[in-house]
Amino acid sequence: MSTETDLLIRLDDLSDPRIAAFMEEHLQDMRATSPPESVHALDMNKLRQPEIAFWTAWLSDERGAPGQMLAATAAIKHLDAAHAELKSMRTAAVLRGRGLARRMLRHVLAEARQRGYRRLSLETGTQDFFEPARQLYASEGFVDCGPFGSYRLDPYSCFMTLELK
Repeated sequence: MSTETDLLIRLDDLSDPRIAAFMEEHLQDMRATSPPESVHALDMNKLRQPEIAFWTAWLSDERGAPGQMLAATAAIKHLDAAHAELKSMRTAAVLRGRGLARRMLRHVLAEARQRGYRRLSLETGTQDFFEPARQLYASEGFVDCGPFGSYRLDPYSCFMTLELK
């Protein structure tokens, strides 16, 4: 059985078909909880764009083979030299509540700092489904903000930002 200690996080090229299936589940969840005009999740083609850095987190499978079970994803989208957007944060449904999202978020925050960003912003939903995500982001220092980039005010969107130090 996998433990959180054997989590392997890697910068990914999205070539593994398991990632496509995982992200399709993400898109299905977003479409099920938000109206179409309020779904801002990226499909695989958009995730492969040069302004996106995408990480996957893997656990050992039930046989103990390391790095075989896709546990979580996260990405950052370059907005400008100082500002990036957190995208595609997802934890496998069967693994939620184990702290994997926090580990993934902290990894991405460290990567954003290393890349020289001074601010990381995100858009998430306002519905109850997204409450655990909003709580996670707030606990890591993100604060509410207005729309950024190409976003517009939307009753289904919550915008948050974090000044990176």
